[in-house]
Amino acid sequence: MTNELREALNHAFSDELAAALGRITHCAGQLSDKQIWSRPTPEMNSIGNLMLHLAGNVRQLIVAGVGGAPDTRERQAEFDERGPIPADELLGKLFAAVKDAQQIIQTASEDRLCAMIPIKRFELNGIEAIIRSIAHFRGHTQEIIHLTRMIIGDTYQFAGPH
Repeated sequence: MTNELREALNHAFSDELAAALGRITHCAGQLSDKQIWSRPTPEMNSIGNLMLHLAGNVRQLIVAGVGGAPDTRERQAEFDERGPIPADELLGKLFAAVKDAQQIIQTASEDRLCAMIPIKRFELNGIEAIIRSIAHFRGHTQEIIHLTRMIIGDTYQFAGPH
């Protein structure tokens, strides 16, 4: 992989995570802690659950999977939590996970990016793990935006262009 290609991938991957995190932060800033933990229906997840879930996924696929850190994720706990964990604490967990992932993306060797890595019940190469995690992050970001708009209605403030 050329240095130019590597830099382009690093930038694209890191920028996608940062942009989605910015949108989640924008939404969380418009909600109370109670609203972040409200569920549209009992069987659906709250925004708080989704934030925990995103931090867990990024840590499992990128930080542990690609980076080789221990995988300590307890996925079901992300959905079982009922809070209220304050928004600042949730955002702190998410920011830390994204920062760690961006560091892994920047420093992972070409061998690690191309190697097959067992993650959960899958075997993915490093680039696949990163792309899946980012796509997953983006999907739940849209869900968080939608839930925020449902919760606060006409008072929702749209974010600037991203």
